[in-house]
Amino acid sequence: MKPSTLNLMLAVSLIVVLAIAALAHVDNARPNFEIHFGYDMAYSPAYGAYAPNTNFADGRTLQAPPAGTIPRGGELPLYFAPSGEDALRAGEVLTSPYSPASDEGKQAARRGGAEYTVFCTACHGDGGLGDGPVVKRGFPPPPSLLTGKSAQMKDGQLFHILTYGQGSMPNFAAQLSPARRWDVIGYIRKLQRKAAPEDRPLDAPAAAQEKEPGNSVQSGDAPVQREDTKQTETDSEP
Repeated sequence: MKPSTLNLMLAVSLIVVLAIAALAHVDNARPNFEIHFGYDMAYSPAYGAYAPNTNFADGRTLQAPPAGTIPRGGELPLYFAPSGEDALRAGEVLTSPYSPASDEGKQAARRGGAEYTVFCTACHGDGGLGDGPVVKRGFPPPPSLLTGKSAQMKDGQLFHILTYGQGSMPNFAAQLSPARRWDVIGYIRKLQRKAAPEDRPLDAPAAAQEKEPGNSVQSGDAPVQREDTKQTETDSEP
């Protein structure tokens, strides 16, 4: 075979291959060639979310969810009122999903520490003593989270306060999901366990501490028990 003939055949073959590649090119913007027997079964006529729709009594395509339903991943409703009475009832009804001694409880407390730093430190302080930055600038101090009523509150009551607020404390339902609220409560319990004396249960009443003229209680001193005095605490946030 002459070289010229071979070159001609190769050139023709290249042209044929390029033509086939061009014809076989897939255009993703266009549907493939299809044969349908019953077109509506493959492409049903769909209504837009806000398009009129005669199939429903209200004439709308987008329908409201049935009453009492909860969306997947949504929050379960809380049947409590933002009152002190319901806060006490929540303490009897709601319980933390975490055990403090379990691995899940320890992880929840760690997560709660991060949330506490963001949302609680401003008023309650790093250690829960009620000495946050805004308090040092004149805001009324909240009671300590480590003693008194705060230490005696049940987990469900703390959850209610985080959800609905109490006194000068706003609610944090928008900032903290229910799971994150339980995490914060786990961290508060961790702070309380560190501060509680070994011979006093966490939920035992805190010892009455009064500063008399000329006397001061140092941070390292043990609380003084007095039978003839009764500690008066304000009804504020924990």
